[in-house]
Amino acid sequence: HVQLVESGGGLVQPGGSLRLSCAASNFTEFPYNNYCLGWFRQAPGKDREGVAAIYLADGDTIVDDSVKGRFTISQGNRQHTIHLQMTSLKPVDTAVYYCAAGRVPYGDWILTISLYNYWGHGTQVTVS
Repeated sequence: HVQLVESGGGLVQPGGSLRLSCAASNFTEFPYNNYCLGWFRQAPGKDREGVAAIYLADGDTIVDDSVKGRFTISQGNRQHTIHLQMTSLKPVDTAVYYCAAGRVPYGDWILTISLYNYWGHGTQVTVS
């Protein structure tokens, strides 16, 4: 099955930036139709929430309103890698950030957690 490894988390001051990366291996999910890689986060005591996601087939991206204008999702140069560029970070962005993979039918909300069946172990982002 697909394995996902996140990297790039850390401690940053408010207003700072971080870039998260996710590499997917054992990727055998062809065709790419509606297959997505996404970023989700979970803060202490809160539910996991969607941050951003990308359709691998055409590169269409979605960024949640809570981070729009500050976070950008992109595909990496290496196949099956994605990045999350985070700028103007705030203390409320503190969370464990997870990379996930799954098929999201067109028309469904791309950040629906239940549609993602592969998850990484997460990387901690602390803004303080």
